[in-house]
Amino acid sequence: MKYVSTRNSQKEFNFKEVFIKGLADDGGLFVPKSLKKFTEEEINNMSNLNYRELAVKIMFPFCGDFIYENELKNIVEKSYLKFREDDIVKITDIGNHKLLELFHGPTLAFKDIAMQFIGNLYDFYLKNNNQNINIIVATSGDTGAAAIDAIKGKKNMNIFVLHPNNKISKIQRKLMTTVKDKNVFNIAIDGNFDDCQNLVKSMFEDLDFSKSIKMSGVNSINWARIIAQSVYYFYCYLKLDKKKSINFSVPTGNFGDVYAGYLSKKMGLPIGRLIVATNQNDILHRAISSGKYIANQVEQTISPSMDIQVASNFERLIYDVLDQNSNKTKDAMNKFKKEKKYIIDDESIARINNDFLSESLNQKETLEVIKTNYEKHGVILDPHTAVGLGVVNKLGFDKDCVILSTAHPCKFPEAINQAIQKNENLPEELNYILDEKENFDIIENNLETIKNYINQKLNAN
Repeated sequence: MKYVSTRNSQKEFNFKEVFIKGLADDGGLFVPKSLKKFTEEEINNMSNLNYRELAVKIMFPFCGDFIYENELKNIVEKSYLKFREDDIVKITDIGNHKLLELFHGPTLAFKDIAMQFIGNLYDFYLKNNNQNINIIVATSGDTGAAAIDAIKGKKNMNIFVLHPNNKISKIQRKLMTTVKDKNVFNIAIDGNFDDCQNLVKSMFEDLDFSKSIKMSGVNSINWARIIAQSVYYFYCYLKLDKKKSINFSVPTGNFGDVYAGYLSKKMGLPIGRLIVATNQNDILHRAISSGKYIANQVEQTISPSMDIQVASNFERLIYDVLDQNSNKTKDAMNKFKKEKKYIIDDESIARINNDFLSESLNQKETLEVIKTNYEKHGVILDPHTAVGLGVVNKLGFDKDCVILSTAHPCKFPEAINQAIQKNENLPEELNYILDEKENFDIIENNLETIKNYINQKLNAN
């Protein structure tokens, strides 16, 4: 399979380049030039596969020029050893809807499902090629912990994680900052997640710097993350054995998780609507419902992983609805970067609405969903999953939606306690982080300062 950048469709890339680079040199995102589309019969024939077998089946067409199928199988098997569910994910009833629980990995968030795979894929490549790499990643709360757990202690790579200082939950932070491995560096930025994300993108675009440190990224813009996340859409559909299409509600900030659903639909999976569920940082809702992709000031909320006003993966959808015209996409994204504003034309909005619906919930509504759901079903939802359920109710879907449950509620004790006056405990094997010493550096929101910090740490090693 060949890949192109959303900002230059003339130059082709292979999977190795897409995976290792993460972001194209022109600032664009990698997308396949053409897709493997499964027939209805091929999808039905996957019904008897377990999650690991299904992962190999779905992902191999994307990376077959990089790895043999048996090698991919070994990496997938290794990646899911630390999950608390044998089937990796779990489907549970929640009234007339279903929860797709994605938080049974080592850091209690859906990010583990792709990140454990990516960590082992890096390890495979670096060992086989005697290479080293430095991973720099921005996190709004969950990505950082998942990336650190996947990469800590591995040879030939270091990881630098930028998180917004005092703007993620205490548990989210401690899952990152209590890790003692010498290849892990935590940086708290005086700013919000968008500032962290912008710093990482700027480092990628500084080709002298990014090449000098052999920089790579594992944010949701990395295509390997997208394909790994598409697997659980297929798995859920096959387990529910629906004869009709399924609607998925996806709590999302950076548009990566819901884009994985969109990719699954393009690959032939019978998905009806992908419901984009946002908190009051609702740039995606405004873009999808009215065409106004306009960045406002980020508001800090009880669902911090969605406190985002620049949804990086949205560029991939823009590229699609602009008929994969990379020049138009480049112009649109440059305009947005400069003006924090891009108005989507009516024809493109109509095309987006064929696949996507959207709605947002404010904090009061989110807390009420947590409370009401607990009273009705005895299930405690984390605030992000609560947004996913609340949006389904707000849009009037009374049955048969799958809500992606993206994080364990114990990661957000303040919000849960505020909603239902209860505390959800950490899994026993993670209790140690509560008393463990933290290790992170607070740094100003300045590109040169961050680059100097990274160079100093690498030179000290």
